[in-house]
Amino acid sequence: MPQLRDSGNHPISDTSGTAPTRSAEESGIASGRPDRFDRIFGIETEYGVSMTGDDAPDDAGLVAMEMFAPVVSRTRSTNTYLGNGSRLYLDVGSHPEYATAEARDPMDALAQDLAGERVMRRLALRAQERLRERHGTDLHVHLYKNNADSAGHSFGCHENYLVRRYVPLTMIEQQLLPFLITRQIFTGAGRMTSEGFQITQRADFLDEGVSSATTRARPMVNTRDEPHADPDAYRRLHVIIGDSNRSQFATWMKLATTHLVLCVMESALRHGRPTGFESCAMADPNAANRAVSRDLSCRGARLQLADPAAFRCDAARADGGADYGVSALALQYRYCTVVERWLETHGDAVDRSLGRTRARMVVRQWRGILDAVAAGAFDALADRVDWVAKRRLLEALTSRRPDVSQARLAQIDLDYHDIANGGTYDALVSHGAMRTLLDDDAVQQAVMEPPAGTRAALRGRFVHAAQAAGAHYACDWTRLTLTAPVRRESVLLDPFDDSPTADFRSLMEALQ
Repeated sequence: MPQLRDSGNHPISDTSGTAPTRSAEESGIASGRPDRFDRIFGIETEYGVSMTGDDAPDDAGLVAMEMFAPVVSRTRSTNTYLGNGSRLYLDVGSHPEYATAEARDPMDALAQDLAGERVMRRLALRAQERLRERHGTDLHVHLYKNNADSAGHSFGCHENYLVRRYVPLTMIEQQLLPFLITRQIFTGAGRMTSEGFQITQRADFLDEGVSSATTRARPMVNTRDEPHADPDAYRRLHVIIGDSNRSQFATWMKLATTHLVLCVMESALRHGRPTGFESCAMADPNAANRAVSRDLSCRGARLQLADPAAFRCDAARADGGADYGVSALALQYRYCTVVERWLETHGDAVDRSLGRTRARMVVRQWRGILDAVAAGAFDALADRVDWVAKRRLLEALTSRRPDVSQARLAQIDLDYHDIANGGTYDALVSHGAMRTLLDDDAVQQAVMEPPAGTRAALRGRFVHAAQAAGAHYACDWTRLTLTAPVRRESVLLDPFDDSPTADFRSLMEALQ
C-alpha cells in the first residue's frame, strides 16, 4: 500500500554514485548559450462539497470522507498518487484536492486538470449512491470547482511554474504581480456577493502580495521554497491568486500567458536587459486586486502604481498612443505588447520548448481579448471567459424575471461550478455557447496516462505496476520507494527527464 512523504528540500541521496550535472544556464545566469524556455506546469485544485435533500445532513466532512472511502480501502490513506502521475488527497477543511502531474505544455496541464474533474466527479457520484442508501434517493452530492462558499470560506486553485533560480523574488513582486492581478480580465471566474457581482472569487480573501505565509495570511504568490527539483537551479513559483476555471480556454490562457511573461523576465536577466515591465510595479497590490475585481468595465478603476508617470510614458511610446489610464486593461496591453515584440526574436525557441501550444497564437488570442474589452464587446468573450459567461446568464435571468431573488442568483452561480450534479456549464457547452479545446477522448487519456516528457511518466508506470502487484510502496514528487516485499528506491530529481535510470529499472524489476 502506498505511503506519502514530504517532498520538500530534503537531501537527495545520489544512489548512482554520480552527482547530478547541471548546465551553466540551469545553475545561474549564463552567457554564450542559447536561451532555454522549457518549463514545468501544474495546477492544484481544492473542491468544495455539500449535500442537499430532505434527509441529508449538512456535513461536508461526511461527504468528503464518503468520497474517499474507496481510496482509503485501496491505499489505507486519503493521500495518494494515481497512475496518471497526479496526486489525489483530502486537504484541511474537508476539501478534496487534485494536483496535476508535471506537464511541459499548458495544453497538457489543461488535460490533466480536466482529468482531475473526471476523477473527482466519479468519486462524488459513487459516494452519492452509497449515501442515498442511508438518507434516501432525494439526496444529492454537490462538488464545486470554485473558490468560495456561502459561509465565507475560501479555498484555492494554485498554479505552479518551475522558474530559474536566478529570478529574484523582488522581480516577481514588482513585475509579475501586476500581470497576475490584471489578468483577471480573462481568468476571473465571477462571483455573486452581497455588494454585487465581482470578476474574481479570490480577491476578497487574499491578504498580501508575496509571502511565505500559509495559515496566518493568504498571499497572492507563496514563496515557500519547495522546488521539487534541483534547488540550486530552480524555484517553484506557487501562484495562489488565480480562480478555479470551468472554461478550458481560460485555464489554458492563464498558464500560457503567465509562461510567456516569465520567459521575458528570465531572458532579460540572462542578457542583462530591462524587461519592459519595470514601470508596472504597484504601490498597493491588495487594493489593486480588489479594485480590478469590482471594475466590470476592466478600464474604469485607476490603479495606484509606484511610478505612474513612467508607466504612462512607456504605454504611450509602446502601445500606439491608446490611453486607458492606469487601468487593468492598460496594464494588460503593456504586458501583451512587450511579449508580442519579444516573440519576434524568441518565438521559435519558445515554441520548441513547448508541445502543442504556439506562443504567437497565445498572443493573438490575448490581444483579441483586450481589443474586445476596449470596444466594450464583452458578449464576444462569453464563450471563453467564465465571469463574462456567468454574468450574461444572471443578467438574462434578471431581465426576464425582475423579481428574481438573490438566493436564486446565488444558486445559479454555484450550479455553474458543480461538476457532480450541476447543469449550467454543461448546458452552455452542449449548446455551443462555451468553447472547448479538448474532447472527451483526450480527457480520458489524461485520466489514464501521465503527460509525456516529464518524470510523471515514470511515476505513473511505477504506480500502475505497484498496484497490479499488490506491493507496499511510497511516493512523493521526487522519490519512488518500494517498501515490501523488498526495498528499492528511485530518485526523480529532474522533472524534465522521463528516461528510466538504473535505479528505476531495478525498482520495476522487483515488481515483476
